[in-house]
Amino acid sequence: MPPSLKWTDTEDIGILLHERFPNTDPLTARFTDLHTWVCELEEFKDDPRASNEAKLEAIQMAWLEEYQDAQD
Repeated sequence: MPPSLKWTDTEDIGILLHERFPNTDPLTARFTDLHTWVCELEEFKDDPRASNEAKLEAIQMAWLEEYQDAQD
């Protein structure tokens, strides 16, 4: 995992969010909350204003993959 994450590091962010919120179904997360949670990650160093719906959705889908793998 890179020492500092950007909005485009969807897989790594998805893994970290799953580790932080293992019992949260990513599909229930509002994008406003998702944005906050990503920005709160210690490894996240990108501009909070550089996010958009497409980037948040990509992160949500990466997190969903981790969540579903853990359910199996």
